[in-house]
Amino acid sequence: MIILVMNAGSSSLKYQLYNMEDESVLAQGRVERIGMDDSILTHEPTGGIEVNRVSEILDHNEAVRKVSNILIHREHGVLKSLDEIKAVGHRVVHGGESFKQSTLVTVDVKKEIRRLFDLAPLHNPPAMMGITAVELNLPDVPQVVVFDTAFHQSMPIETFLYPIPMVLYRRHKIRRYGFHGTSHNYVSKLAAQKLGKPLNELKIVTCHIGNGASCTAILNGQSFDTSMGLTPLEGLMMGTRSGDLDPAIVPFTMNKEELTLNEVNSMLNKHSGLMAISGISSDMREIVTAMEEGDKHAKLAFDMYTYRLRKYIGAYAAGMNGLDAVVFTAGVGENSVAVRKAVCEQLTFLGIELDEERNAERSKEVRYITKDGSRVSVLVVPTNEELLIARDTYEIVKE
Repeated sequence: MIILVMNAGSSSLKYQLYNMEDESVLAQGRVERIGMDDSILTHEPTGGIEVNRVSEILDHNEAVRKVSNILIHREHGVLKSLDEIKAVGHRVVHGGESFKQSTLVTVDVKKEIRRLFDLAPLHNPPAMMGITAVELNLPDVPQVVVFDTAFHQSMPIETFLYPIPMVLYRRHKIRRYGFHGTSHNYVSKLAAQKLGKPLNELKIVTCHIGNGASCTAILNGQSFDTSMGLTPLEGLMMGTRSGDLDPAIVPFTMNKEELTLNEVNSMLNKHSGLMAISGISSDMREIVTAMEEGDKHAKLAFDMYTYRLRKYIGAYAAGMNGLDAVVFTAGVGENSVAVRKAVCEQLTFLGIELDEERNAERSKEVRYITKDGSRVSVLVVPTNEELLIARDTYEIVKE
């Protein structure tokens, strides 16, 4: 079965085409700068030559049409006909309390995704545009939505509720939802396989750290607690997001600096985190390079970042009353030797014994970075959210 996976942003569209017989990627690509006259389509057929085309692409409907056309292109395509595509899977960021698992797209499902726009105003509307565009271009192809929040719907009420008036939860569903659920779910399963133990018998902390970052406590195979909350702003220090802070900072800063609500929201989401403290970049690679060259602001940003990360790992070990493994994944987690070292060397009280040679290895495989015999194992597990979306889509459509 051929499955097309899509991830629609406000001005972008990423895609991967899978053959589910062997879960191989037939092609992948992206459309950038949607809505502009110099939009870019990048198409990478597996084993073929990368194609880059610049043209005017006004909306997601046209973007999906461009993608569809290049998939069956005589020279660059990988399909003979669009009829070979049997389903399309979409990443949708917010499913609220309505969606505890992936589901087939129906009229009611679309209505509920729209109702949840308030909870994810930057993410759910573009996802809906992607779904609508597929309906227009591939009208007979079933679609499946996979939610970032679904995995975290197993959290118990004492971890997902905020200590604010209950009426706010009852009326507006203000609570912790968590994100990156697809990634946390995927890497925890691979970690359990590597450990050779059933996932439902393990206590794992998964660290999905890229430009956006979150930690999840996974107890017996289910999300028990997670660092992101109502929105992706809560939790760890990130590339441009502040993470945890005293909520009183918001009205105080608005008053002192005469900021609007939109301005302070922009400050916390786009002008904080690594960028704010280092003053040079939101990219951990550039932070580490500057730190090694003696930049004290880069060093401070790095230290704040890694401190908050290990604080969450320690808290989640306490919350689960034990810890079997820590998993690093996503851009920083998979590639930053320095971040992993700084975090693990300060968690020896948990029984973590870092192996510096293993940590320094460059590999795309699931691997240990702790010494043999380390009481708590630390693994690097490359994430693949698109593959999990393809798998969920395949299972739902097959049924």
